[in-house]
Amino acid sequence: MARTEFFNDPNAPRANSIVVAATAFIVDGDDRVLLLQRSDNGLWAPPGGAQDFGEYIADAAVRETREETGIDVQITGLVGIYTNPHHVMAYSNGEVRQQFAICFRAVPISGALRTSPESPRVRWVRQDELDSLDIHPSIRLRIDHGYANLPEPYIG
Repeated sequence: MARTEFFNDPNAPRANSIVVAATAFIVDGDDRVLLLQRSDNGLWAPPGGAQDFGEYIADAAVRETREETGIDVQITGLVGIYTNPHHVMAYSNGEVRQQFAICFRAVPISGALRTSPESPRVRWVRQDELDSLDIHPSIRLRIDHGYANLPEPYIG
């Protein structure tokens, strides 16, 4: 299903749904963030997706990361909650979804990178490489917030 994103666009279609979504900001030991290229719009983003019935929201971030990238993660905190009513996604089935996403901080614990039908490309990306990728502004905000709030390394 194709998806078109509208961000602060006065001509955007009016939203007709809100779906709770979880994303994961995952940084490895080399300070690289895990990103995937989405099959529905071609843009780069952290793994994430809709919460299922009967599922904790943090578990949705863990599940989506595993499904889309092959990496198992542990949630360690919260990056932010993103609810901009001026960011909508129009799908080819007629749904126009208003953004509502919770972005979790996570660390990789096992697994190996792999692609999926939703993510034809998956890779670890250095912070200085982000500008070379096609990333939606609302997603880039989450990534920037994730890097801005990284905990200081513990040396003991």
